[in-house]
Amino acid sequence: MSDDSPAAEWKSLYSGPRGTAVKVLNRVERTDSYLDKVLDAELRSGELSDLDKGLLTELVHGVLRWQNRLDWVLNGFSHGNFAKSEINVKNTLRVSLYQILFLERIPHAAAVNEGVEFIKRIRGEKPAGLVNAVLRNIIRNIEGIRYPDPAEDRVQYMAVFYSHPHWMVKRWLERFGQESTERLLMANNERPGMFLRINRLKTSVEDFLARLDAQQIPYTRSSLLPHFVRVKTLSGIGQMDLFRNGMFTIQDESAALPCQLLDPHPGDRVIDLCAAPGGKTTNMAEMMKNQGEIIALDKYEAKLQLIRASCERLGVRIADLRVADASRFEAPLADKVLLDAPCSGLGTLAKKPDMKWKRDVSDIHKLAAMQEEMLESAARLLKPGGALVYSTCTMEPEENEEIVKAFLSRHPEFSLDPAGRFLPRDVVTQDGFVATQPHVHFMDGSFAARLVKSAHPSPEGEH
Repeated sequence: MSDDSPAAEWKSLYSGPRGTAVKVLNRVERTDSYLDKVLDAELRSGELSDLDKGLLTELVHGVLRWQNRLDWVLNGFSHGNFAKSEINVKNTLRVSLYQILFLERIPHAAAVNEGVEFIKRIRGEKPAGLVNAVLRNIIRNIEGIRYPDPAEDRVQYMAVFYSHPHWMVKRWLERFGQESTERLLMANNERPGMFLRINRLKTSVEDFLARLDAQQIPYTRSSLLPHFVRVKTLSGIGQMDLFRNGMFTIQDESAALPCQLLDPHPGDRVIDLCAAPGGKTTNMAEMMKNQGEIIALDKYEAKLQLIRASCERLGVRIADLRVADASRFEAPLADKVLLDAPCSGLGTLAKKPDMKWKRDVSDIHKLAAMQEEMLESAARLLKPGGALVYSTCTMEPEENEEIVKAFLSRHPEFSLDPAGRFLPRDVVTQDGFVATQPHVHFMDGSFAARLVKSAHPSPEGEH
């Protein structure tokens, strides 16, 4: 019996990788949903082949990565009408144009026809005719596409050509200068590689690399961390025996740096205040050889379930997972505390291109107030003589250095422990912080500072 329900009809309208791409982009644009969650739900639905899943992922990431440039071209060729278009028309044009400008293996005619047929199904003949006319006009004039003149307005040119929000480009130009900013914007638009962290609870680095060689999976070793390798991509990763058996986990190299800086030892009592999705919790458990205790917090039970599943797969036995608000958590004092603070995430734009369009400069200031409060809470959980690492996945000073320096000025019982004692110099700043940038270190942008609490705070030093 066929399913004629409205839901089934709606599903069939948005079928195939291109239709699904439009549906995902609509959802990301209309709601506060994040791309990775919406896309993951579609990839799990099992209605697309592996090939189509690959194309869907490429299309949605590509459109969000290059949205400003695509919109500039589409506005130019629709006499400014593109911006006023209905959302399905808008995202169909973006998906089609992305294929035309960036995907050499897809013939232009196929990209146009797919888009036109999709809009015909959803919106009828007239909008389909407009989509057809705009796309064919672009193809005819593809060599003559003009972008803003950098001599007239460099910020506008870079925002359009490298597809980043105007405020972000302006901010980075003032801070990094033109050449560095250009390289940063280009790095954010690269398809990111994938880092694998070898699980030393279950295998040795040498054994794992031999297994990759046996399966003819090309990789490059990390120059910073011997238990990390970079691979281009791993299709069907969840089905791999190596993954299912917990031999490795996926984690950006930058996310391991705060753990190296905290330097937890077997037998330590560690509190991980914002633990989801669990990469740092499991990393520290490996460093501690499954000896000691890690109390890992998150506000939401659903997120703790993800950490629980990772711990089971990786063989981590020392994580005590608790639903709690990190800013109000009370517990016996710990030897080490990790605060991987909620942040603007501007260091992760290569992986999360939707963040470019969901963030505003006001978010940075709002987050900084929260980060400051959370750092105060983290400090209260630390034993005298203990170490606290504050980390983020952003490069913005208001969320990083300024938070730490303000904290140290209020707390004479704490001092900065220079990161150069724990990590190679090329990820350490002159001030002794860890800082990475996508265009310099070829990983996510990140920050970390190690603060130690005096073993004998002087009474007059306490506020």
